[in-house]
Amino acid sequence: MSDKAKVIQKDLKKFSVTPNLSDYDKTYKDFTWENVEKEEIEFFEDGTLNIAYNCIDRHVKTDKKDKKALLFEGANGEKEQYTFSDLKALTDKFANVLVSQSVKKGDRVFIFLPSIPERYVVFFGILKMGAVAGTMFSAFQEMALVDRLSDSGAKVVITNAALYPRIKKIWKDLPGLEKVIIIERGSEEQPVGEKIVYYKDEMDKAKSDFEISHMEKDDYSYMLYTSGTTGKPKGVMHAHYDILQAIVTTKYVLDVQVNDIYWCTADIGWVTGVVYATLGPWGLGVTQVMSEGRFSPESWYKLIQDYKVTLWYTAPTAIRMLMGSSVDPRDFDLSSLRQIYSVGEPLNPEAIWWGLDAYGLPFHDTWWQTELGGISITNYPALDIRPGSMGKPLPGIKAAIIDDEGKELGDGKEGNLALLASTISSLMKTIWRNEKKFNSYFIEKWYISGDKAMRDKDGYYWFIGRADDVIKTSGERVGPFEVESSLVEHPSVIEAGVIGKPDEVRGEIIKAFVVTKPGIEQTEELKEELKVYVKKHLAGHAYPREIDFIDKLPKTRSGKIMRRVLKAKELGLPVGDTSTLEDY
Repeated sequence: MSDKAKVIQKDLKKFSVTPNLSDYDKTYKDFTWENVEKEEIEFFEDGTLNIAYNCIDRHVKTDKKDKKALLFEGANGEKEQYTFSDLKALTDKFANVLVSQSVKKGDRVFIFLPSIPERYVVFFGILKMGAVAGTMFSAFQEMALVDRLSDSGAKVVITNAALYPRIKKIWKDLPGLEKVIIIERGSEEQPVGEKIVYYKDEMDKAKSDFEISHMEKDDYSYMLYTSGTTGKPKGVMHAHYDILQAIVTTKYVLDVQVNDIYWCTADIGWVTGVVYATLGPWGLGVTQVMSEGRFSPESWYKLIQDYKVTLWYTAPTAIRMLMGSSVDPRDFDLSSLRQIYSVGEPLNPEAIWWGLDAYGLPFHDTWWQTELGGISITNYPALDIRPGSMGKPLPGIKAAIIDDEGKELGDGKEGNLALLASTISSLMKTIWRNEKKFNSYFIEKWYISGDKAMRDKDGYYWFIGRADDVIKTSGERVGPFEVESSLVEHPSVIEAGVIGKPDEVRGEIIKAFVVTKPGIEQTEELKEELKVYVKKHLAGHAYPREIDFIDKLPKTRSGKIMRRVLKAKELGLPVGDTSTLEDY
């Protein structure tokens, strides 16, 4: 048995802190959302709730009121701290600002900002007064912006002077956009206009107390647009009740505990940044770190060292970049780290083993989707890790492998990864103005993820590939992820993306796009070596018959390799929506 097939075993007796979920089987058996709801979230006396109340206001009524909620480090090294009391006052003020600008319950208010603390202030201010928060990456250009702001009918956009010119160019195409609120931080020159409002001016005038809106469980809270292979991005709508699964997963999966210093590297323009850099950690009243600076191994390791980060949640792209870097993590004091996690694209086994070697900790891979609103199948601190596995379902959620007719398949069978819709407390409520698209996610009682997977006899799930990505070659079905994982194990390779390319004889052949480590000579001999390596380590039929070396793979900002883009470019086909791709 190779190292990659071994299990990473856990011994709870050696843990410095006992995990919140220490007995998975018992918890899964006894779990009900109704019981956990009573323990983890607070409702108002009339049975309504509000995400912002559960993340901020309720802590101010406890001994956490002066606890540090946010430790911010700016791009130039400037440092700021905010307590839960600070955040309550600021978010109350901003809710009042929105009301003064005639924003009403249900209106869509979009955030278009870099990674600065005001992002959190405006996000929770929007939720406090009952509007719907839309979040966008600061890297979005005009086409991506107009798609989202037009479709949603956004009433207000919150941005800064540096990003405003992009909004200005498209404003004529947005009849529903009434106001733009400008955050002044970082710029002396500010845009001027009768529909432009200045954040600082309005915050200075606003009261620091707000009567928070009482929201029903299914009232919309935030919306995010996801890209598909065809058509425009789709607006996924989430509700205030999502806070329950956000808290439960942050507690059970990420193991956030009261004294932790938590860092999720995700941007709020991505669902992970909303749920796990905003809702979950503050729902539990924990201190979290926020960094405005760009990625570099040195800056990330220094941040973990300086802030004594205990829990770190990041993406496969970043992990692979750290793996390929010449910077040695052992040159930094990372001893504060207690658990580390990954999300975005299934994490190659090589990266999990590397984490164990580099940090003394294995990365725990987590699986979920924008539509699901929270981690759904995952690896847990208290459970053994089978590198390459997605792990096991969250307590409360029933998962299954089903065929195209909705029939459940047995262990070891490949099929559609599905979740019982009624067991997902944070499942999206709809696709904005597109009920047909929303209904397409379901086969009867099942939510269909679009992923192909299998479950082993011990209940661990294994990702095979997106349904559209699975390669059929010479009568065999091959998941691109397993080929990519095999390629990444080769010492010359940082990343790989694999597609199926039409072939008259075999139906499809496997083609790989490979990013090599710095200084590696990209020769025909290396291509042949990689083919032989995959044959030897994976399977004789599952090796790439064609290999191209490329500088970087097309990926979303969440780190997900966009194989459809590779395939479209290879075959000369339209690539579809690329607005969520990184630097595309």
